[in-house]
Amino acid sequence: MYKKSVIALGLFVALGGCSLDGDDGQVGPAGETGATGQAGVDGQNGKNTSGLFNIQLVGRAVLNTESPEGAAEIVAYQTSKQWIYAINSSGDKPSVEIIPADNFDSAALTKNSEGVVTTTNLSPAISIDLNAHTQGDANSLAISSDDMWLAVAMAGQTGEQGNIAFYDVSGEVPVFVKNVLVGYLPDMVTFTPDTNKVVVANEGEPAGDYSIDPEGSISVIEMTATGPADSATLISLTQFNSQQAELEQQGVMFANPKGRTIKGKLINTTVAMDLEPEYITISSDSKTAYVTVQENNALLIVNLETNSVKLQGLGFKDWSNLSFDASDKDGGVNFKQYPGLFGMYQPDTITNFTWQGAEFLVTANEGDGREYFFDAADEVSCLAAGGLDFDSDDGCLSYVDESRVKDLNLADNFSYLNNDNDDIGRLKVTTVKGDADQDGRYEALYTYGARSFTIWDSNGLVVFDSGDQVDRITASIHGAAFNNDEDTNEGDTRSDAKGAEPEALAVGKVGERTLAFIGLERMGGVLVYDVTNPYNTQFVDYFINRGLVEGADISGDLAPEGMKFIRAEHSATGEALLVIGNELSGSVAVWQIAQK
Repeated sequence: MYKKSVIALGLFVALGGCSLDGDDGQVGPAGETGATGQAGVDGQNGKNTSGLFNIQLVGRAVLNTESPEGAAEIVAYQTSKQWIYAINSSGDKPSVEIIPADNFDSAALTKNSEGVVTTTNLSPAISIDLNAHTQGDANSLAISSDDMWLAVAMAGQTGEQGNIAFYDVSGEVPVFVKNVLVGYLPDMVTFTPDTNKVVVANEGEPAGDYSIDPEGSISVIEMTATGPADSATLISLTQFNSQQAELEQQGVMFANPKGRTIKGKLINTTVAMDLEPEYITISSDSKTAYVTVQENNALLIVNLETNSVKLQGLGFKDWSNLSFDASDKDGGVNFKQYPGLFGMYQPDTITNFTWQGAEFLVTANEGDGREYFFDAADEVSCLAAGGLDFDSDDGCLSYVDESRVKDLNLADNFSYLNNDNDDIGRLKVTTVKGDADQDGRYEALYTYGARSFTIWDSNGLVVFDSGDQVDRITASIHGAAFNNDEDTNEGDTRSDAKGAEPEALAVGKVGERTLAFIGLERMGGVLVYDVTNPYNTQFVDYFINRGLVEGADISGDLAPEGMKFIRAEHSATGEALLVIGNELSGSVAVWQIAQK
C-alpha cells in the first residue's frame, strides 16, 4: 500500500515528449498553479493543495473469501449507526452484508512483502438474504438520508421487470417492507436528498440473440413517512424514437443489429430499446435527476416535479493535442498523438457538487462497447442462424460494434500512421461512426471512453477534463506496470482498450476543500483532485493498495466499483472517510482523508 502526492510526482519523467502539464495547461507540477498572485500562501484558497492531506487505509473487510469476485461491488453508509452496507453477488444467493464501522483497529492491518495490506479488521455483523423476499440478482443499493430505509435494485431474467426491495433499517436489524415493480434490468437506485422519492435507472439490456430487447426507462417511487408507495411511475423514453438522426448529430451513439435477421427474427431496434440508463445523481434541491446513458454517450435530464425528460449527447473528446499509449504490443509505455482520433466519453458513474450556488456534474468516463452472444452447437449452425462468428467458449456472436484499427480501411488523412501493432493498429474503436461519406474508408476514429474524468456545468458544457493525466500519472508512478489489468499482473495489457478505466467516483468536503476521488477499475488506484473551484481543478494525490509485481499472485484491493464519501462529523475516527467496494477482490476498503 502506498500513496503519491504532487510533491512526489515532481519526479515525473517526460513520456513521448510531453509531461503532466500537457493537458492544455490546466494542471502543472506542484506549486505552478498556486504561484500566480499568491506567493508564500501555500494551501490557501485552493492555490496549492499539494501535501495538505494525509490519506491512509484504516479499515478493510473481505467478503466471501473463497469466491470473492462480485462480493463487494456497491456500498452505502448508514450515518446513525456507522454501518457500511455492501452488495454481495458472489454466492449462490445475493445478499447485503452489513459491516460495523464504529471502530477501527488499524494495528490489525499489516502489509505483505510488496507493501500491500492483505489483512482485515472489519467483518459483517448482519447478512440480508435478498432472495428470501425478492427473486433475481442484486445490482445496486441505497440508504435514505434519514437513515430509515434501504432500497435494493433486484433484476429479473431478461425480458422480466425488476423490483426495488425496501427494508426498514431504523431498528436493530433490517426488516423487509415490500417490493415495488420497476422497469427492465434496474441497474442503479438512489434516494433524493429529501428522501421523498426513489429514482431507478432501468438499463433494459437485450438478450444475447436480440430476441428480446426491452426499452430503457426511468422509474420514480414516492416515499412517505410510512414507507414507499405500492407502485412506481415509469418514465418512458419512446418520445425519442423519431429523433435518432437529430440525436446522432448531438453525439448520441446507437449501436445495434437493426435490419439484420437473427434466428429468423428481423431486428428493428428503436431508440428507446437502444438507450440503456446506467447511473444517477440527484440535484441538491431534489428536483432534477441526471442519468448517464453509457453505451449511448448521453445524459438524461429528468425533471422530478413533472417527470419530463431531456436527452443530451455528450459529444466527443478530441485526442489531437493529447497523447496516450494505444497499443498493448509495443513493448512498454509509448505515448503518441493521433489527429483524427476522438473519444466517446461514455461515463458510467456520475455525481455532483455545487459552487457559487450552481450545480456541477462530475463523470468518470469509463467507456463501454456492445458484444452479444447466443448459444449455438457449432459454426455452421451459428452462421445459419444469422450470427457473425463462432467461438467455442463464448458461442455465436450476434453483434459487436468494435474493431481494431488495423482491420479498418483508413482515409488519406491517416497516412501519417503506422497502422500496425506498434502504433494505433491495436486500438479498439467503434465501427458505427467515422465513415461519414459511407465509402468504406474511415475519416475519423472513435474509441471507447475518454480515459479521464470530466466536470460539466448544468448547460452540458465541459468545465474541466483531466485530458491525458490519468495515463500520465499512472505511467509515471507505476512504470512498466502501467495499464495493468484487474485480474493479472502484466503491464501495458489495457493500453489497446480503455486504459486504466476511470469507473468509481465520489465527491466530498475535507475541511474547506472539495475533493473528487476517481477510482481506476483496471489499475486499482484512486486519483484525488481538488475541485473546490471547478475552474481551477488540481490534481493533488494518488493512492493504491494492490500488488503489481509481474508474475506474482495479485494481492490487495482490485477493481474499485463503488464509492461512498463520509463526512468527518459522521465518521468514527472524526476524520472524513472514503469507503470503496472492490468488485474483483470482494473487499471493502475504508480510507481516512485528513488534513495535515
